[in-house]
Amino acid sequence: MNTTNNKQKWIATFHQYFRALYFFILKNKKPILLFIFGGLFLGVSFILLFLSGAFGTGYSDEELLSYENETASVVYSEDKILIGKFFAENRTNVQFKDLPKHLINALVATEDARYFEHEGVDSRSVLRVLFKSIILGDKSSGGGSTITQQLAKNMYGRKDYGPFSMIFNKSNEIKIAQQIERLYSKEDILRMYLNTVPFGEDLYGVEAASERFFNKKVSALKIEESAILIGILKANTFYNPRLYPQNAQKRRNVVMHQMLKYDFITQKEYDSLKVLPLQLDYANIENEGISNYFLVHVKKKAKGIVKEYNNANQTDYDLEKDGLIIQTSLNAKLQYNTLLAFQKHLSTMQGLLEKQYARGSSKKELERLVASASKKFDQPKTKKSREFFTWEGIKVEELSIEDSIRKELSLLHAGFLALNPNDGFIKAWVGGIDFRTHPYDQIMAKRQLASTFKPIVYAAALEKGTRPCKYLKNEIEEEDGWKPENYSKTSGGMYTLSASLAKSLNIPTVNLYNSMRFDRLEDLWTQLGFSEELKDYPSTALGTVDASIYELAVAYSAFANGGFKIEPRWITSIKTTDGKVIYESGHVKSERVLSEETSILMSEILQKATLEGTGVALRSRYNVRLPIGGKTGTSQNYGDAWFASINPNLVMVTRVGATSNQIHFNSGVNGSGSKLALPITALTLQETQKDKALSKELFTYFPALPDYLSDALDCEDFKEGTDVEMFFNNIFKKKTKEEKENKKAERKKRREERRKKRKEQ
Repeated sequence: MNTTNNKQKWIATFHQYFRALYFFILKNKKPILLFIFGGLFLGVSFILLFLSGAFGTGYSDEELLSYENETASVVYSEDKILIGKFFAENRTNVQFKDLPKHLINALVATEDARYFEHEGVDSRSVLRVLFKSIILGDKSSGGGSTITQQLAKNMYGRKDYGPFSMIFNKSNEIKIAQQIERLYSKEDILRMYLNTVPFGEDLYGVEAASERFFNKKVSALKIEESAILIGILKANTFYNPRLYPQNAQKRRNVVMHQMLKYDFITQKEYDSLKVLPLQLDYANIENEGISNYFLVHVKKKAKGIVKEYNNANQTDYDLEKDGLIIQTSLNAKLQYNTLLAFQKHLSTMQGLLEKQYARGSSKKELERLVASASKKFDQPKTKKSREFFTWEGIKVEELSIEDSIRKELSLLHAGFLALNPNDGFIKAWVGGIDFRTHPYDQIMAKRQLASTFKPIVYAAALEKGTRPCKYLKNEIEEEDGWKPENYSKTSGGMYTLSASLAKSLNIPTVNLYNSMRFDRLEDLWTQLGFSEELKDYPSTALGTVDASIYELAVAYSAFANGGFKIEPRWITSIKTTDGKVIYESGHVKSERVLSEETSILMSEILQKATLEGTGVALRSRYNVRLPIGGKTGTSQNYGDAWFASINPNLVMVTRVGATSNQIHFNSGVNGSGSKLALPITALTLQETQKDKALSKELFTYFPALPDYLSDALDCEDFKEGTDVEMFFNNIFKKKTKEEKENKKAERKKRREERRKKRKEQ
């Protein structure tokens, strides 16, 4: 369409009008006529100049042709689920072929019925706005802008010209609209418009709006859904279908009536569609997504990758504007199963904790902590409307600062991390209970490791040649006023190294610690990737040192992968919208920190812990059949509960505890690692094993013990007496041939039973 000819037509008309007026005034020579026609001359001149876009500054053709929308970068899980976006403006551009015909019809019928007839400016509508809206001040007369003019506004916005803002901005939009019509096809203009138009909630473009309100691609929209989205354009907030569903439904029907009016739908279609209830599938992945804590780390890493690429290739890609496609290693199904486990288990445990702190000495302790924390606030008892997290959803109540502190102190937090120990790729990352109200990532928080530290002590012992069947004394003398106790409060006799770890016995562990060189343990601690300083105290053996879920997952990976320390990673590739590869993950970087033999033996012992030790509830209570080894942990006074588990393909670590370790359960009935942390992993796996394909993808069987280690754990867990007593018994008591054969048969039977249990998993 030739907008230049259009302008020439307006100029020729203006020139003819001016000549006729000039000769008329000269012929009559009357002042009143001069005044009247002079005024008309100025008015018509203004209108003609306005309609020609003479008051607009405009842009060059090159600028209009090179215009590009800022586009959100999208983040996908390994199973191709959209899990997040990074944007300056939340926009995902679509092609014209992806826009449903009924969406285009709804837009044209509602916003610009003569769209396919005009050349960017609808003179009738503009004149209506000029006289009614500007001159008469009638704001109900409508906007008057064509779709092309609205596109011009969306592309370049409006400027402040004081009282003349409307005139200059409208004229500028007319001028740009005429250029756009000359440079682009009608289809391209519709595509550009629907990719730029705002829908409220920081959404730009119809694709982002479709994903938000209906959780689907724009190409999959139904007629009534298209009508809802087009209806939002009149007033983003007032017609928001989530906030004001009644308003949105009425507006939807108005849009569909316009479609009926212009023969885009039949009377029968309109009658059936207008009675449909409003149906949304609202999916705000920015605030309520399944992986918001994870996305923080994805964004940080992706920015670094893009910056490095730009520096190396003299490019200027922008993570928030250029629509990059980021592929991650996260498994959306496993992530979702973990979220379900959080909801199910923590909501129950939260109720039990609140019940405990509602009475007795626990209530007094909580009130003391509240009073202490409230001192730094002015008017801590003054109530106002505040929101707070519950497992039933975010609630708003009249609360004082003291009330808020009380709720926060008694709130259980948790984190869960799962990664592949072979390549370091993250498979699940749940950093907390609710990202919007509690964005602090529990996976990076450092808390007392408790008994999850013990495997490191035992691995250090195995590294120096101690065997799994070595017996450790289950008695200890008090030293400097400190004497460890087993959880069961029992002592005496001797336990094998493997049984001591599987049953998480404190006394044998401290004895083992005291028998080894501290520098060897310290070196292993550092090599495994922990950052806190390890101090040489007997209590260190029981896990008094702090570490994060992240660090522990890295350390336990060495038990699962043959003895290597791996670096966690989570981005597998970054591409541009046209398929250009900016980044692709390579081979994992790893270094040996344990011998293969130690790694194999630790895997075997940790499996023993879930078959007959502290992690047995995984099997007996939750019926998890997947091949898993694991270790529970319970810190002092039940301040934190841990469960770390391994499989050759997956390491999982979870921790549960309140913000302050002064708030905790009063006993192991609810506060131990097996009761507070293990169930999160167990419920996650319970759901995961229902999906055979997912189970096969994430888990594999532990390899059989090599021949030279086949009997490494073939010994009785416990024996009465001490090493000295057993030594003399063996000297003075000679075993018969039958007794020796029976002993050999017992060992063989135990091996077979262990192998059978592994096969049943």
